[in-house]
Amino acid sequence: MPNIRFRLNGVETEIDADPDTPLLTILRGRLGLTGPHFGCGAGECGACNVLLGEHAITSCDTPFWSVADKDVTTIEGLGNAQSPHALQRAFIAEQALQCGYCLSGIMMSAAALLKRNSDPTTSDVKEALDRNLCRCGSHNRMVRAILRAAAELRSS
Repeated sequence: MPNIRFRLNGVETEIDADPDTPLLTILRGRLGLTGPHFGCGAGECGACNVLLGEHAITSCDTPFWSVADKDVTTIEGLGNAQSPHALQRAFIAEQALQCGYCLSGIMMSAAALLKRNSDPTTSDVKEALDRNLCRCGSHNRMVRAILRAAAELRSS
């Protein structure tokens, strides 16, 4: 099996694994990250979303070989308790979370949106979250949180 090098949350990482292994399996199984979740296994629900460069991707159906020499960011790399990202602060302030299973994938979709559009409209946010499934019913609060984070990032 070949070694595949990539940057995970800003840290150079090298893993010896079957190149066709799903990225999610590497992140959770080999590296012990718990942010990206297994949901559908078919790239349809967004629970496993991570950033590949500046784009949100589903890690459950992304082969490991495709991240070679690229930047991968998980929710663990977005922010932490000591220094939370604007999205994390806004989701807390807006009480935009319930069970949390889909939350890391939604935040990664939102982070990708804010990287390419610093002043999104409500429609932009809804479109960015379209491929993320959430059954908790807090979508309106999530949209408000993302708009709030965008405003904070623009003012900083």
